[in-house]
Amino acid sequence: MMQRFFFLVLLISSIHAVKADVVADSLASKWKRDFNTGINLNQSSFSDNWKGGGTNTFAIGWFLNHSAKVINNNWRLNSDLNLQVGFLQNRSQSLRKNVDRIFYEFKAGYRISPRWDFYGSTNFSSQFFQGFEYGKKNTKGIPVDSLVSNIFAPAYLTSSMGFEYHPDKSFYTRIGVGSLRQTFVFDERISRAGLFGLEKPGDNIRNQFVFQYLMNVEKDIFQNINMKARYSALVDYFRMGYANGIVHRLDANFTMKVNKYVSTNLQAVLFKDYDQDPNWQYSQILSMGVLYRLAN
Repeated sequence: MMQRFFFLVLLISSIHAVKADVVADSLASKWKRDFNTGINLNQSSFSDNWKGGGTNTFAIGWFLNHSAKVINNNWRLNSDLNLQVGFLQNRSQSLRKNVDRIFYEFKAGYRISPRWDFYGSTNFSSQFFQGFEYGKKNTKGIPVDSLVSNIFAPAYLTSSMGFEYHPDKSFYTRIGVGSLRQTFVFDERISRAGLFGLEKPGDNIRNQFVFQYLMNVEKDIFQNINMKARYSALVDYFRMGYANGIVHRLDANFTMKVNKYVSTNLQAVLFKDYDQDPNWQYSQILSMGVLYRLAN
């Protein structure tokens, strides 16, 4: 518990330290904020004599997104917070989560030309609840649920500096020549299993010096349909040239607004990290729910 506390203090302190270094010109500029939160629901039920096949299901999800930006003659500052959690209940299965994400990033970019910035950034990601691998069997052949993740197990903290290119308002790309990726596993049950690339069972922290490449696009592709996509690649400098030295992640989100308060959302994640699994991992969620938004 003390490790988690000191980790949070360090994270918050580093963010405030970056903000404190911003010149008065930036601080005098007004932050442009966008806050939205909502609840998604999905439900289906069948009578016991329904011959078409199916099972009763209920799903609920919650999300919160907050972004704040400053753009002036010297600086491009960006703060992004993304929280998501959702659960699914089938009649024949226990309650299971279908989405779980904590993500925060702060970036400060200093303009060196109209399209190029020198930037420094810090981002953090983890999850809220325990994650299980379902369907595994013990030595007696009995199905059991295996714990594979938890809050701060893993958690990733990536600090990066390099150059960022802005050809237009909807797209940017980053080249992080000096980046440190830290993996934290504070659940002893998971750290003893040696998961997430820890050097030896029982370790809690792993440090990697990496090269970061990132592309981000956000734009309205049709009327009332917004697309956000973010691809990142982290290349371990000490494992360059090897397939297991690269971490890929693609997040894509399509939001279709029905009206001011109701929206449909399609979210997809494609992910590959050899320290977790040698194969590609993916998830896809289609949801509809109530949206509340505040922006200036």
